[in-house]
Amino acid sequence: MKTRVLEEGQLDLLRNSSGLLYRMKDAQSASKMKGSDNQEKLVYQIIEDAGNKGIWTRDMRFKSNLPLTEVNKILKNLESKKLIKAVKSVAASKKKVYMLYNVQPDRSVTGGAWYSDQDFESEFVEVLNQQCFKFLQSKAEVARDSKQSPMIQRNSSFATSHEVWKYICELGISKVDLSMEDIETILNTLIYDGKVEMTIIAAKEGTVGSVDGQMKLFRGVNPIIQPTGLVKTPCGLCPVFDECHEGGEISPSRCIYMTEWLNF
Repeated sequence: MKTRVLEEGQLDLLRNSSGLLYRMKDAQSASKMKGSDNQEKLVYQIIEDAGNKGIWTRDMRFKSNLPLTEVNKILKNLESKKLIKAVKSVAASKKKVYMLYNVQPDRSVTGGAWYSDQDFESEFVEVLNQQCFKFLQSKAEVARDSKQSPMIQRNSSFATSHEVWKYICELGISKVDLSMEDIETILNTLIYDGKVEMTIIAAKEGTVGSVDGQMKLFRGVNPIIQPTGLVKTPCGLCPVFDECHEGGEISPSRCIYMTEWLNF
């Protein structure tokens, strides 16, 4: 009975440490795999279970217990039917992950807004960095020109990430849709550069830009005194300074930031 239903494409064939498992398949998936053999259905199911993060060929081999030549043959066949697709991952440029054809890849695979064809868009990031800082600077200037009390001036110089996001969207400088999370990533780089400070306040439920009853506020700042020479070096700002040593996974001789700083 199971064999007949499986052949008709009504069951998913899964494998775990205890053996084979069977699961009812929805009608749409069943129609896509009609006419496929059990091995092809198994590989398709493994890819489907991987979701939008995809799966490496090596992991597919392990889960299906099929030889590499057979897996590659099945993958090529499924790609020709436009049931699956191969996506290059920014985490490993020479490897591809496989996912269903109509699935949008996760940001961890594509790199999100900061990558185009696996290349980091440094110029685009720099433009966003400058424009976000410019917006916060202008907000701080308006607050100073208001001639109100110092406390009111300070409070009014803060902007929410939603305000910054809206400003960037209205500029129309991005060809891709940016999320508030993307903008907060840029704002975090400005914090690390010492150009922006952040505070968190309580917010009413439903307030735009709030998460779990909290809201992040950002403001541009100017350093009172110039930082010392050591702080200006990459080492002075490095978050993994304590783990850096010659011969280790993180070392001065392989540090791209130190190389760029020395060349400058």
